[in-house]
Amino acid sequence: MQMFASILACFLLCAALALLYNLARIDLKTRLLPNKLVFPFALLGVLFHAVLSFGLLPLSAMMIGAALGGGILLGIRTLANAFYKQDTLGLGDVKLMAAAGLWLGPDVLLALTLGAVAGLLHGLGVALWTHHKNKQPVNLARLEIPAGPGFIVGILIGAAVKFQSLPTLLF
Repeated sequence: MQMFASILACFLLCAALALLYNLARIDLKTRLLPNKLVFPFALLGVLFHAVLSFGLLPLSAMMIGAALGGGILLGIRTLANAFYKQDTLGLGDVKLMAAAGLWLGPDVLLALTLGAVAGLLHGLGVALWTHHKNKQPVNLARLEIPAGPGFIVGILIGAAVKFQSLPTLLF
């Protein structure tokens, strides 16, 4: 039974990685994180931890992580939308980080922080490329980039830290 659980956990992890790759790719092209991919990512997190008998993360920590990941971004979105009088962060990003909380628990805070840094670096890179290409100054206040890919980088790094003991647990 243990071998079956290990194989299933590896399969769930690979499926989650495939979903994150596709979410990043789609967000870069369309600036949307479709529910049809975000919700399965969340479900895979629940199944992953259930298959491992919640040995890496208890259910209570998963719920706290989902509340932190989604709640913090929802709060930021609400305040930023009120300040800028326009949509500043999509609800897909909020749902993605809530789903990431199911995978990472409270360590979703690390993913949020690293994701924000990755997004900042992405934005600066886009601004420099745009300036180089157009030979005109870039208005950083009006620069629009999708947040999802940055958050996905944060999720991947957070998962690498959180699950570093996974090979020992599985095999």
